[in-house]
Amino acid sequence: MLIREAVREDTEQVIAVIKNAEESNFMLFKPGERKLETEQFTKFIENMNNNSHSALFIAEIEKAIVGYLIVQGNQTPSRVSHRAYIVVGIHSDYRGRKIGTALFSHLDDWAKEKGMHRLELTVMANNTAGIALYKKMGFEIEGTKRHSLYVDGEYIDEYYMSKIL
Repeated sequence: MLIREAVREDTEQVIAVIKNAEESNFMLFKPGERKLETEQFTKFIENMNNNSHSALFIAEIEKAIVGYLIVQGNQTPSRVSHRAYIVVGIHSDYRGRKIGTALFSHLDDWAKEKGMHRLELTVMANNTAGIALYKKMGFEIEGTKRHSLYVDGEYIDEYYMSKIL
């Protein structure tokens, strides 16, 4: 498995993994709700590559992209330049194969190199596999956003999780 930063040629495969991950029902967007267009997403990748506090990492197995991790931070305002927000997704055919662990390990190295101090994410309270991964990677639950999401006719709590490097 190779973990690397995405390049524009990865656009179509990354979009396919994002759409697959949305089918898990644990992502913010439900399946088919977001229109991911090639040109727009290519620009997103280029913008991520040009921002020293952001990155789009991909997990690749035999030239197939099977997972992604987006880390978004800002240089300004300076009061928040030490932190970044994380979004991660793994293709359903590849879950349970330590891909998330590899992506988060790569993230840790990158974040330390960039001088980041805090990583944060949100996760649905019923996403037990995701929560287990995040805890294993050193994230802690900071709080609960009660009834934060409305999924399939039901209100779902979200946990706010963070990791101090």
